[in-house]
Amino acid sequence: MSACAGKRLLPQFLAGLGPAELEFLRHDWALWAHDHQSEPEGDWRTWLLMGGRGAGKTRAGAEWLRGAVERAARSGSGAAEPLRIALVGETQMDAREVMVEGVSGLMSVHPRHERPQWLPSRRRLEWPSGAVAQVFSSEDPDALRGPQFALAWCDELAKWRYAQETWDMLQFGLRLGTRPRQLVTTTPRPIPLLKRLIADPATRVVTAPTEANAAHLAKGFVTAIRARYHGTRLARQELDGELVEAREGAMWSREGLDRIRVEGAPDLVRIVVAVDPPASATRRSDACGIVAAGIDAIGIVHVLADASLEQATPSRWARAAVALWRDLDADCLVAEVNQGGDMVGAVIAGADPGAPVRQVRARRGKWLRAEPVAMLYEQGRVRHVGDFAALEDEMTDFTTDGLSSGRSPDRLDALVYAVHELALAKGGVPRLRSI
Repeated sequence: MSACAGKRLLPQFLAGLGPAELEFLRHDWALWAHDHQSEPEGDWRTWLLMGGRGAGKTRAGAEWLRGAVERAARSGSGAAEPLRIALVGETQMDAREVMVEGVSGLMSVHPRHERPQWLPSRRRLEWPSGAVAQVFSSEDPDALRGPQFALAWCDELAKWRYAQETWDMLQFGLRLGTRPRQLVTTTPRPIPLLKRLIADPATRVVTAPTEANAAHLAKGFVTAIRARYHGTRLARQELDGELVEAREGAMWSREGLDRIRVEGAPDLVRIVVAVDPPASATRRSDACGIVAAGIDAIGIVHVLADASLEQATPSRWARAAVALWRDLDADCLVAEVNQGGDMVGAVIAGADPGAPVRQVRARRGKWLRAEPVAMLYEQGRVRHVGDFAALEDEMTDFTTDGLSSGRSPDRLDALVYAVHELALAKGGVPRLRSI
């Protein structure tokens, strides 16, 4: 069936079928699955499916679990003890919106009479057969302490906030049944955990480019996106599903960032939220960098959060920045005003008139602005509290030529403003916080 779709003959074939036949075909995964979406043969503990955007990773994960639930129901193995499954996403919202309720998620791939019931207050799916899936987030590794599972599906592992800690807690709980197994579906990033999984003999690694699933994507999408990003590291990673190491000449290295990663921050004497607004402050435009950081009593800067947004309207990025300022009880917002001028302050005031804004102007090029901040990293005066995959991608791809994709390093710009304000600028005064 996939071959038929690839030759663009699928509409003609389906037009000759009746409603019952169409309903049967819709849920017969064996007919539709590409090779990279089918469960590997042999004895393995981890199936690592690394693919480009739109390669069908989510569908593969949902169908793999659907098949496992059906096999358990037919064998009667769930009669005494139900099949228990862990669903682990980057955040609770990602897990729900993609893995559970997404267009290729678990609710979608089941025929209506077999569809599990989603219980949002309990963050779990319950199948008619008795199988149960619990939803977890990489932002809360400790939630995986206690529960135990026979199967797990981990989505976008390379973006997880606390990747190693979450993975470790999951491994302790993956202990039910005779063959506990887990599927990892992710666009690759060269994080240490992913490298270790690839090297593990118990892992079956499968890769697939975006083109592998082109027949099921919007017409012209692959051609357009290839033309835009041809020859870039971003294309190799996001379209080819290739694990791309650090760029030669980059200001930061993966190894260096791994060395300064910590699980938590100490008491901080000052916290700021830095905002690098899109070029236009009046319309939906480019990405908006939003990064929070704090400095402790001995002068060590701790990067706390990356809340950057892609293609955000001014009101949306302003609300996100103000929300982070409130959540962290930060001292102020640091906003770059080269592009928007006074409009930037007005947009933030629209989200919260009481939010204190410290305006900064970029007077030098991006590389020159970033150099003093990179030096603080080299001196051991900066820590990353957790993993910031998208931000660190920009950091390790940033050279004198900018990013290899040609895009603006919006997250990196916000980071530079935050660290500069805390450790290099003069005049910043901490305020008292309630205890």
